[in-house]
Amino acid sequence: MLIINCPYCGPREESEFACGGEAHIARPLAENSISDAEFADYLFLRDNPKGLFLERWRHSAGCRRWFNIARDTVSHEIIEVYPMGALPRKKDALATHAASWRRDTAAEKAAERAAQKPARQKAAAKKADGKRGGK
Repeated sequence: MLIINCPYCGPREESEFACGGEAHIARPLAENSISDAEFADYLFLRDNPKGLFLERWRHSAGCRRWFNIARDTVSHEIIEVYPMGALPRKKDALATHAASWRRDTAAEKAAERAAQKPARQKAAAKKADGKRGGK
């Protein structure tokens, strides 16, 4: 049995947790224009590698919070536990994230554009405010 170190509750047995599958999958938003085939790729295609894999887990019998784990699927060694919304910090886990085929999917690119939109709007507003003489 695995001992998983919940970042909120500490080490617990695997039976207290539920695996939520592959981590770092960008969900296409309603306003994203992707094809049905591209949406099907997002919905159904998941990696199942031999080696380092990034997974989502939930402490279902404890704090019920979600977090990510970088785990070797051969040895079941947990390399790193890190929060949702963050990238792994260890070199091997970060390289696994960067090398994922998902970084080139339509859903990922659409989510990236959506994430950049507020930053572009904020920069444009700041620029407009500067032209009006605001601070």
